[in-house]
Amino acid sequence: MRKTKIICTLGPATEKTETLRQLIEKGADVFRLNMSHAKRGWVRAIVPRIRKLADELARPVGILLDTQGPAIRTGDLKHDLHLKTGDILEFTVRGAKSREKYSVGVNYDGLVEDVTVGDPVLVDNGLIKLVVLEKKTNRVRCKVLTPATLGSRRHINLPGVHVNLPPLTKKDIADVRLGAELGADFIALSFVREESDIEELRRLLARKKSKALIVAKIEDQAAVQSIEQIIKSADVIMVARGDLGIECPMEELPIIQRRIVKSCIRLGKPVVVATQLLESMITNPLPTRAEITDVANAVFEQADAIMLSGETTIGRYPVECVQVLNRVAERIERSGGAGYAEAAILEDARQKTVASAVVLANSLRQAKMIVFTRHGTMARNVSNLRPEHAPIFAFTPSEEVRRQLSILWGVWPVQLEFTEDPNATIEAAEKFLREKKLAAPGDQLVIISDVRAGESLVDCVQLRTAK
Repeated sequence: MRKTKIICTLGPATEKTETLRQLIEKGADVFRLNMSHAKRGWVRAIVPRIRKLADELARPVGILLDTQGPAIRTGDLKHDLHLKTGDILEFTVRGAKSREKYSVGVNYDGLVEDVTVGDPVLVDNGLIKLVVLEKKTNRVRCKVLTPATLGSRRHINLPGVHVNLPPLTKKDIADVRLGAELGADFIALSFVREESDIEELRRLLARKKSKALIVAKIEDQAAVQSIEQIIKSADVIMVARGDLGIECPMEELPIIQRRIVKSCIRLGKPVVVATQLLESMITNPLPTRAEITDVANAVFEQADAIMLSGETTIGRYPVECVQVLNRVAERIERSGGAGYAEAAILEDARQKTVASAVVLANSLRQAKMIVFTRHGTMARNVSNLRPEHAPIFAFTPSEEVRRQLSILWGVWPVQLEFTEDPNATIEAAEKFLREKKLAAPGDQLVIISDVRAGESLVDCVQLRTAK
């Protein structure tokens, strides 16, 4: 049973009902809707389709709505610009006109104020490298360092530059409202820079009465520098290696990824590793050996989830990509993990109770962990300690919580109504596992539940043998 969860971004290659069905059957746990490209009408149509298929297949499938964020982009061009090393390219703002041979407008009016002479400017995912030569009132003159062709509406990165953009644009706010209306399970905030960005989104979700969990996307140096505060504030962290790999020196990226994963596990927050896991499979039926090793590293580090982007939006082999991730994850998980959970911080009695249950499960052969959770907290605590062998079956009365648990490492969520008698609830859970052949006679069941003590319910750990 695979413990690392798989997130698939949906797009033209995967929007058909049959393809969605295959993705779920082959192991997709969460579907991502990328609002940088998705139209709201398309989102309204596909969310009910996902919910219906998940019900038919009896699988908890989460929906992650990913905001575009305050991206800096070039404007429209009548013709592509064919740039050579040493050429001058001028960026203009506020509708300014340029006298340079090569120029393009930019959608961010504060560009001139934010950059400094000598700053690097990266365009189109880093394919075009420039350096700032001069600033004028509404123009920034740059020297081209790498030959390339510039098309319309290309993304601009300013490594190390603090830009004064709001965390949520008008488009983002409208998209979040749509996500709240449709019951999205996760909302991803792009280009998070500090804790206050997350709190602004949390206030918006509260106003819309949404319980969606917030995924903070780590995409620039500012976020890396504030990583501990961001981890503590967010519900989930995503290592978004696309922009992050442009914003930071490439040789630093593996170190940053490992540091973020370790910090998330230490602080008890789920973490996703994303971008270019199987990039070559957009056009090829098999991955490169380097891609397999990259996936294996994320699994070995015990990230909660690994995410596909272009591979399942425009790729030729989306279902095969999920099969590859599933196959690699299952094999690497059998070889053990990095052990980052040994440094997990246990702050309260409930976390220490969970830790004792995990120690017990690790000491037993054929152990299964059963946890009962109303809001998902107990299940997250168990998952964060990364039990060595035992799967985690999380029972909850809430369908919403069940879907949100779909992103957690090692957790298989099950919806089950809780009775007033905790023992009867435990027996119902055992019956479910037997009927689904998820537990066999003789299995050791490590159960984290509450028991009645007088008028109160207290947390407890039980050990039972499956019959």
